[in-house]
Amino acid sequence: MIVRRRWTAAATTAILISAVLSHPGSGAAAPAPAPRPAVTLAGDETALVRVQLRDQAQLDQLVARGADLANRPRSADGRILADLVLTGAQLAELTAQGATAVQVVQRAGDGARHFAESVRAAQARTAAGLCAPAAGQRTTSAATAVDTLQFLQAYWWTTGGRTFVQTQVATTATDDPDVEITVSWRAADGATGSFPLTRFEDSGEYQYHYTLPVPVPSRPVQVTATSSLGGVSRPVTPALWPNAAPPPLPEGYQKDFIDAYLTPVDIQARIKRLARQYRGLVDVIDLPYKTQGYRRTATAYLGDPAAAAVVVESVRFGDQGMNGVQVRTVDPGRGNRPLTATYRDRVLTVSLATDRSGAVVSTTDDVAAVINARFPNRFRAFVEDGSAGLPMPVVAPVRLDDGLEGTEVPTKPWTVQALRIGKHRDGSRIGVLAYSQEHAREWATPLVTLEFAERMLANSRTDPATRELLEQVDIFVIPTVNPDGANYSFHDFNFQRKNLVNHCTGTSRDPRNRDAWGVDLNRNYTVGSYFDGYVGGSGNCLSGTYAGSGELSEAESRNVIALAREHRNIRFAMNVHSYGGYFMWPPGAYKADGRVTLPRPSIDESKLFLDSARRIVGAIAQERGTVTWPSQTGPVADVLYSAAGNSADELYYELGIFAWDFEVGNDRWNDETGQWEGVGFQPPFEEAHAESQEYAGGLVEMVRVARDYAAAQEG
Repeated sequence: MIVRRRWTAAATTAILISAVLSHPGSGAAAPAPAPRPAVTLAGDETALVRVQLRDQAQLDQLVARGADLANRPRSADGRILADLVLTGAQLAELTAQGATAVQVVQRAGDGARHFAESVRAAQARTAAGLCAPAAGQRTTSAATAVDTLQFLQAYWWTTGGRTFVQTQVATTATDDPDVEITVSWRAADGATGSFPLTRFEDSGEYQYHYTLPVPVPSRPVQVTATSSLGGVSRPVTPALWPNAAPPPLPEGYQKDFIDAYLTPVDIQARIKRLARQYRGLVDVIDLPYKTQGYRRTATAYLGDPAAAAVVVESVRFGDQGMNGVQVRTVDPGRGNRPLTATYRDRVLTVSLATDRSGAVVSTTDDVAAVINARFPNRFRAFVEDGSAGLPMPVVAPVRLDDGLEGTEVPTKPWTVQALRIGKHRDGSRIGVLAYSQEHAREWATPLVTLEFAERMLANSRTDPATRELLEQVDIFVIPTVNPDGANYSFHDFNFQRKNLVNHCTGTSRDPRNRDAWGVDLNRNYTVGSYFDGYVGGSGNCLSGTYAGSGELSEAESRNVIALAREHRNIRFAMNVHSYGGYFMWPPGAYKADGRVTLPRPSIDESKLFLDSARRIVGAIAQERGTVTWPSQTGPVADVLYSAAGNSADELYYELGIFAWDFEVGNDRWNDETGQWEGVGFQPPFEEAHAESQEYAGGLVEMVRVARDYAAAQEG
């Protein structure tokens, strides 16, 4: 029997998809995986769940429906696993359709719990005075053409006491979806084994066959690929990855400045403290475009959504005097009365129309129309989906409310701030930009950029090498690009990805959609955008990758570009995201027909991107051995997916900046289960803290890369 191993990336994907699979690795018998507990969710509970999908068709259906998933799927042995943000009811629906829940990565309440745990731990520290088997071969006849195989990647590394190998192989039989490729390996200790590869297509175009990293008993010294068509590659010696390391840290080097998860309010306070503490090395830049702020309009259901209802919404934000406003419908109690609406003493009263007998005759449509006509500058109203044309009931007073839970969060428009760090903050030195939390739910990312900033500042006083870097490089840091969405993620819905600006119209503004409103800021830029026909953004205001009402429609994205345009000495930039463990650069988008990407960098620039990546990945690995996989290092469009209108493309193609993307939170190998396991957007603080330490080291190495680049240009 032929077992097909294939993954096809849907060309219309405008979402994030991720999965982790186990892989057989060595010739020796592996321990049996530990049984996993059953995965259960209450019907209205929301969680990030790892799901083994029934088949490719089920994945395509999820993509078409705009499901909320994270990173690129990975497939092996005929299985597709994906991380999805689901309610219990949605998980039950998928299960009924043949999917299997594998792991709850994170529940909706975990973020708040991990945040609280991190705060308690920080307080405690303060009190203590501490800062596979081979694939089946297909029978071929003598007339069948033998394909040619070529290794595109063959790398090995050691982490956590385990050695791993990863390969990518291309076949010339690109149009045959049933070609199976097996890689055989031999290790330095003489052990041998093999594992199958998975076919990978993107936008209908064959790319290669690949696998996740496979554990082997010792350093692999040879790999060979064979195909079910009879093709055999030449033997290849895997190379050490990344084969680069930063200079050793000097004795007394200061790090570990992160004690807890940080809300935007916390970040604002830390920026203020750093500016005060390091007056000679820091400027605080108020970016020019104020965000909406942690604000929403106030809404209420006038009636029962399960029967008949009108949604009434304030035109102004709830904090602008509209929270608590009451709205009601009344029966005038007399015949032949017209439909009227009055607003007095913060009460909107709709008096329903009656016929000759005194019976109420107004419909939901009538009530919405009279509110909109009578008070267009104060209220909006629309008929709740499913209630059109139904008799309008008499409704006792209900209160409008913006539904926001973060009572301690300032509601005024927010000024996003950047730190500028260096001895010469006048544009005379090469500039480096690090920015984070474009996506609200990625709580670990500002921990990375702030740990980096504090390391540079604190060690400038004691470490000559750091002091020299600050003499030679002008550093810019935006810890939170998206403060409004981040506040919402911390206080209201921890899986919030977008900002808080609601461009929805009509019934999409129904309060039941409140956790789906907003703009994906990393789809709101101008280069390779959704509006120009590139893949990976959406025009649906409820989609996780909604690109906005137009390019640069949002204050948050305009701020990033304004900073880069104002300071043209910035030549290197890193956009810090989570999770999954990626290191990427342009091009980040393509058009579906023919998979036509944005222009590729030149040979010299491509070499700079890759050589620098090796250095930075090597620096990240110094902290706890975390290695960003070679298969997840490269152009965004190749190693992740097409992300139309992302900020790295904007910085690179428009402003000539060497722009990268981190995805912190690498998968962790679990020896007990024999699987790579994801960590989620808001892992327990111990994991988030570790991510801040390792990726801050990567940002320090990026500063060294910039210094060396400037020196080479001058030479």
